[in-house]
Amino acid sequence: MSFDDLTTAHRTDACIRAGVPVRCVSLPPVTPGMRVAGRVCPARHAGSVDVFLEAFAGAREGDVLVVDNGGRADEACVGDLVVLEARAAGLGGIVIWGLHRDTADIRAIGLPVFSLGALPTGPLRLDPRAGDAVESATVGQWEVGKDDLVFADDDGAVFLPLDRVDELTGLARTIRDTERRQADRIRSGETLRSQVRFGDFLARRRDTPELTFREHLRAVGGAIEE
Repeated sequence: MSFDDLTTAHRTDACIRAGVPVRCVSLPPVTPGMRVAGRVCPARHAGSVDVFLEAFAGAREGDVLVVDNGGRADEACVGDLVVLEARAAGLGGIVIWGLHRDTADIRAIGLPVFSLGALPTGPLRLDPRAGDAVESATVGQWEVGKDDLVFADDDGAVFLPLDRVDELTGLARTIRDTERRQADRIRSGETLRSQVRFGDFLARRRDTPELTFREHLRAVGGAIEE
């Protein structure tokens, strides 16, 4: 799966336009500028790395390990050895709903890793393993699994249903191209307010108070909010 030149922002806007739930979380990359795209390879962490090794055994080339550690802030659940093993297994990267450690080593490895932050200590617990530990993962408020794709960049991570990715990618490209044209026109001296006929919107809203700016944008062919 190629990330191509679409951002996570383009993809979330496409979800809004298509009426698909926007499943995204703020997860910065360990190395700024890193990006990753691939099928979700889920793993629910319970205190031991064995769940990651099991997930790798069933992963496909280019999958992205998505680690559910409940967003915990008291332990790191992924370190350099897990990242090295992920690379050896052919995975494209790691997305962690939790913390990582061994930051310098992870950056040197070069595999894209996204997490909520870093902490020196690993787990000090060993909880019962979930029955679906390698079938699904909860990230933020979202449950994701092998029928999802994950895209992550400097803005965070977004999850898209695999069976709608082509449709959403096409919409995202349309939105991206419209935004780029608008940006070029702003740089050339034509304000965004002029491009989207903002004065017309204000006039129409006086007569039709329920009119939304999003409806107006769709009517005039603009793209800002989605």
